[in-house]
Amino acid sequence: METVRPKSAHRSTSNGKSRLSRTFHKVINLRTATKISSTNGMGICVLTSQNKSQQEEDEATGDQKHGVSRFKQKAVMEALLAKLFAGVTTIKAAYAELQMAQHPYNSDAIHAADQAVVEELRTLSELKRKFLKKELNLSPQVTLMLAEIQEQQSLIRTFEITVKKLESETEVKNSSIDSLKKQLEESRAVNKSLEKRLNASGPLSMFDNVQLRMLNPTHFVQFLHCVLRSVRSFVKMMIREMEVAQWDLDAAAKIIEPETRFPVQSHRCFVFESFVYKTMLEGFNSPDFSLTGDSKSHKYRGVQYFDEFRNLKSANPKHLVAQNPQSSFSKFIRSKFLSLVHAKMECSLFGNLNQRKLLISGGFPETAFFMGFAEMAKRVWLLHRMAFSLHEEVSIFQVKKGCRFSEVYMENVADDSLFSTEIGDANVDIRVSFTVVPGFKIGQTVIQSLVYSSPAIHPPNPDVR
Repeated sequence: METVRPKSAHRSTSNGKSRLSRTFHKVINLRTATKISSTNGMGICVLTSQNKSQQEEDEATGDQKHGVSRFKQKAVMEALLAKLFAGVTTIKAAYAELQMAQHPYNSDAIHAADQAVVEELRTLSELKRKFLKKELNLSPQVTLMLAEIQEQQSLIRTFEITVKKLESETEVKNSSIDSLKKQLEESRAVNKSLEKRLNASGPLSMFDNVQLRMLNPTHFVQFLHCVLRSVRSFVKMMIREMEVAQWDLDAAAKIIEPETRFPVQSHRCFVFESFVYKTMLEGFNSPDFSLTGDSKSHKYRGVQYFDEFRNLKSANPKHLVAQNPQSSFSKFIRSKFLSLVHAKMECSLFGNLNQRKLLISGGFPETAFFMGFAEMAKRVWLLHRMAFSLHEEVSIFQVKKGCRFSEVYMENVADDSLFSTEIGDANVDIRVSFTVVPGFKIGQTVIQSLVYSSPAIHPPNPDVR
């Protein structure tokens, strides 16, 4: 008997085997499956599409977390630096307050500033400790805001201190200006006093009524005394300028007269007077002080010299030079000043050569020193004019150094008693150390020279009793 299987049953079995085979085959032949190790060593098969999606999501999440972390770390570091710089600014402001409190001294302000420095250093030290131990707990936004406020406050304090310091310096400068103004006024008063003294050192009005036919050696001697007083005033002014410039007056005197010693320090002035007279009276025997080379005899020009004497006697030297800078008197002023006050001396006394430059260019320096010199020079020039107005010939003479003292031709400017302690019982011979003021001869009349003399001591002669 033939067995016949129903078609439905056969078809069902074939379909089941076919699905199982396809499923198994699909599982066995998965080419994109990936085994991921777990913590317990078991493997899990996952489809590639599923694994890739999860990994990208994890990476995106990790990148986002890492980015947030880096941003926060950067913000914390910026806040830390801001707090650090604010602390430095605070210390700077406190140090400025400390310096300000030193002048004038204020103990309370010094203590407060010192305390502020210490507190801020302690804060910075604590900040360093937390940073090194990674214990910083800063809110970046709040810290930045507070650091900015702190820095601005410190800058304001620093600016306020700077303003106070500038105000204090301004007060000192104003005080100095007031002091200098006072000194200037005092100097002007002294200059006016000196000018009055120079003008009063022998009133020239006494010669207003002198006529040429009445002129005689007595008038010359009277005017010579006016010149002597004027030179003495100028020398005092010159010595005062030397002292202000911190000159060594002993050394300066030694340069002029190296072999002379002075028992009294005040005698140094005679050396400087000698230098002034020697310079100012050089060329006195020649018409116009040998400035123009004119050798014409004065006998034929007596009236002209006397008229010049009368016209210049009451004139201001400044006006004379300004009106005629090429006149003989103007040339005399320039020549004598440049000879008497050489460039190094002027630069040492006044710090510049302005008077020299102005004079050479035809100007007239208006300093007190030059005004004193000009007044003295005018009187020397007038003395020369009077000498050449006389009916008798006038000449000047110097006493040689080492000459024996003669009362006929000389007068001693020093007190002889100052050398009495050195004389003793020895044989003493008074000798001329140097000439202070030259002497004059008017015809047969001799006007004594003023000399500085000192004793030349010789051992006593035992045969003389």
